[in-house]
Amino acid sequence: MSFVRHVFIGAVAGAVGTVALDLTTYADIAVRGRGESDVPSKMVKNMAEAAGLGALASDDETTSHRRGGIGALFGYAAGLGVGVAYGLVRPALRGVPVLLMAVAAGGAAMALSDGAIAASGASDPKTWAAADWAADAIPHLVYGLALAFSFDALDG
Repeated sequence: MSFVRHVFIGAVAGAVGTVALDLTTYADIAVRGRGESDVPSKMVKNMAEAAGLGALASDDETTSHRRGGIGALFGYAAGLGVGVAYGLVRPALRGVPVLLMAVAAGGAAMALSDGAIAASGASDPKTWAAADWAADAIPHLVYGLALAFSFDALDG
């Protein structure tokens, strides 16, 4: 039963982390006045084209909105998935400080996200400026912190 419990708590903690990441990202957008990223939508478009799903590859407004929604859902799936993985490994790593686990979880989520972005050809992280990396790294660090602390609080 503890396996299922840890998976569940990991998923909940992943959801908490995902909300924290979104809050951090949208606060950055509000403070700096920058636009929302179109990279998730581009990723979905490129994946749809590669899979031969022309219905998601067209450029009409409705399809563009669909791709944006699917891209956001991919983000939630990644956040919950990393949370579940965290729930499976954290009990075996109780001796590791929570801050180190938080950084590792945030790094894992960022690597998953940026890896998918690069693999799909939606963007090339090698070309990003320092501000782009900060806009990506800071929310993922906040994700990791929220995930790790909420998991430990719930698993208490």
